[in-house]
Amino acid sequence: MSVGKDKPALFGGAPARTKPIPPMFPGGMEIGSEEKAAVMEVLDERTLFRYYGPTDFVSRVSRLEEEFAAHFRVRYALAVSSGTAALITALVALGIGPGDEVIVPAYTFIASVTAVLAARAIPVIVEVDESLTLDPSALEDKLTPYTKAIMPVHMRGAPCAMEQIMEIARRHDLKVIEDVAQATGGTYAGKRLGTIGHVGAFSLQLHKIITTGEGGMVVTDEQSFFYRARMYHDSAGFWRMEHPGELPIPGVNYRMSEIAGALGLVQLGRLEDLLARMRRLKARLKAGLEGLHFRRINDEAGDAAVCLVFYLPEADLAQQVAAALKAENVGASVLYDPDVPNWHVYINWKHILAQKTVTDEGCPYRCPLYQGEVKYAPDMCPQTLDLLSRAVHLDISPLLTDDDVDQIIEAINKVCRWYGLIP
Repeated sequence: MSVGKDKPALFGGAPARTKPIPPMFPGGMEIGSEEKAAVMEVLDERTLFRYYGPTDFVSRVSRLEEEFAAHFRVRYALAVSSGTAALITALVALGIGPGDEVIVPAYTFIASVTAVLAARAIPVIVEVDESLTLDPSALEDKLTPYTKAIMPVHMRGAPCAMEQIMEIARRHDLKVIEDVAQATGGTYAGKRLGTIGHVGAFSLQLHKIITTGEGGMVVTDEQSFFYRARMYHDSAGFWRMEHPGELPIPGVNYRMSEIAGALGLVQLGRLEDLLARMRRLKARLKAGLEGLHFRRINDEAGDAAVCLVFYLPEADLAQQVAAALKAENVGASVLYDPDVPNWHVYINWKHILAQKTVTDEGCPYRCPLYQGEVKYAPDMCPQTLDLLSRAVHLDISPLLTDDDVDQIIEAINKVCRWYGLIP
């Protein structure tokens, strides 16, 4: 430890900040008079269901789909009830099902994996790299004759290496489902995340960049995929829609409500301002920190900037630094702590690793249509566990002020100097 430097609060010094950082619900913390008015309009009209009500009206959900598609420069957008519903619908839209394998990263929310199982396909769990997104080199090593799709997840706001992933997909004739739950509005090489692969799946849950509380969106440029998605997400509504040349397929009920649609219309209008604020704050934060090993971002311009991540040489040191930053009122954490359950890290998906299924027959793992063999083990992705255990993470709330950021810089530099990580 350094001697003669400012003492961290953890060891009796004065904290760099006197209050915690603001909550990390970007769109949720922006909810105000516009959202309230939009919801009250739906309630006053009693038009809670997108297809009909006591009066004639223009569906807010339909308007949200149109405006979302226009904003993201994609031909089709379909509003659904959750991000998980968006993933399942996207898989079904691409014809993924029994006997198929889908590549998923070892660091993602568990919904990415359970969506594959809900589609009756097999998730194949693959390492992430220093970007904390799917490692393209590890991906290719996991391909089998049964691989039908890749699900890159743009984790914690940062784009995957989409050029390499799409090249692998083209070479092996694989479909690509982008999970954009944590990176709405981000880009890669100038294209919106979710519009690069065959289908994109978004979440509008409370913790996401923009929110309807619960909700999701499926986007695609391919008409046939859109038709299948629309039929599947609404088993009762296909008769209201035209699908030329398509025989209806059995579906479910993943419809979005008009209240969620009304909220989504307002929140979509907030997206670019939220992104601009978080990006500016992150740039200011990084400019004040020197000598740290930051997470690699595959396209800096496309980062949604919801967080800052830096790596330390050892897991124990990362734990100590995170604890010291918390004492400075900087809400830091380590992305993988063996003692803290976390649904974002594959090693905690114990029921998945055990291939637990909803019935004793064991489908889809033991489905007669599946001719492959997938094996899971707690130690199967050592690179992922190593990176996450050494990764110190801080949220970048759009509610932070410049003074907040300057205090966070002071705290990080003070703690890192104390541990001899920077001069």
